[in-house]
Amino acid sequence: MSFDVTNTGKREGAEVGQVYVADDHSPVERPAKELKGFVKIKLKAGEKRRVEVKLGQRDLSYYDVDSKGWRATPGQFAVLVGSSSENIQLQGSLALPEASLH
Repeated sequence: MSFDVTNTGKREGAEVGQVYVADDHSPVERPAKELKGFVKIKLKAGEKRRVEVKLGQRDLSYYDVDSKGWRATPGQFAVLVGSSSENIQLQGSLALPEASLH
């Protein structure tokens, strides 16, 4: 996934874009949002840059104690981007189809 980061200040600065995934359809209880990736970026004053964080099937999975392995439940996942878990600035979604699990 990719998103834009803009330095709106008058000085060079750095930011950490954090990507969280929320799964509200899992058969097991999961946290409201799980950190799945991040990118640190330095920007000059007024600079805007597109950054990328790769997400894979494992990022949508939970550990299933019964099968002793990682399992992903097909369906919609919320993808949240922010500078922290309390400062979410972008929200989107992605779908994991049943066919992708085979």
